[in-house]
Amino acid sequence: MQALTARSAVLAHLAGHARIDVLPRHLRTCQCRERGCRWHPRHRGCGGPVVLLLARERGGCLWRLADACANCAAATRDAAVVPEAPARTPTKGARRSAPTPCLSPHERIRDMLSYLAAALPPSASPQARLLALQCALRADRHGRVEMPAGLLRGMLLEGREAGVWQELEQARWLHHTRLPSGCHQAQLLDTTVLTQAPGRTLRAQAAGLILRWAHSCHTGAQPAVVRLTAVALKAHRSPDSTSGSADLADFARICALPEEHLNEAVQRLADAGMLSAWSLNTSTGELHWRTEGTDAPGL
Repeated sequence: MQALTARSAVLAHLAGHARIDVLPRHLRTCQCRERGCRWHPRHRGCGGPVVLLLARERGGCLWRLADACANCAAATRDAAVVPEAPARTPTKGARRSAPTPCLSPHERIRDMLSYLAAALPPSASPQARLLALQCALRADRHGRVEMPAGLLRGMLLEGREAGVWQELEQARWLHHTRLPSGCHQAQLLDTTVLTQAPGRTLRAQAAGLILRWAHSCHTGAQPAVVRLTAVALKAHRSPDSTSGSADLADFARICALPEEHLNEAVQRLADAGMLSAWSLNTSTGELHWRTEGTDAPGL
């Protein structure tokens, strides 16, 4: 318990630095690229928006908080994207900085998947991770969230929710209470969640997308591990594109799967008709796929 409390305090301390010392968006560059990309294995090249990355080295003896492009962040092991708070409105006479652009729901989901990969123990089940995604995205600014019984039924948790809540409680990630009405309340215990952006409306949209992806005609009958993989595949591509790619090791980490089992989960989605094609480039360690359609206006 003391170790988990210390970890939460460390993350809160780092998040405080992130809020206080943050540069205007237009001045932020990929620090990994500036150092010759030596923080991660080789990947397809720098690119994507600059994010704040928290990385662990030497078994936790060294922690690094730095700006990195999305590609470098995805390729860095034992790392998670730190959710960033929206820029505050400057007071009268204060110097204005460039506004922080809102993340899209897809980017929000990618960030949250990366965060949960670091925040939850590797033993956390896929169903617990799907529930944690909903809790994190639906929580208010104090880390409180209410989950109606109907929502849990839609997540195929009816009759099994007690064990899944218990998993997240044993991980010291939340405290859970079931109300007489049948609703479930939770208080998130990891202060990192409180720093996330954008606002609740866009985060609720992201939570809704996850439900649609995890319970579509292609995924609804699949095991939780396949549904979690489907969510990750959908989040790791542009909503107006049918193709995507990701670093295999990082993608397996956010799905909490060994790489060889990830192949099986992706193949099941292809067999179910969600993917029209997929491939694994062993020389670069990249996973490539193509879906049957974009996310607008349907899935």
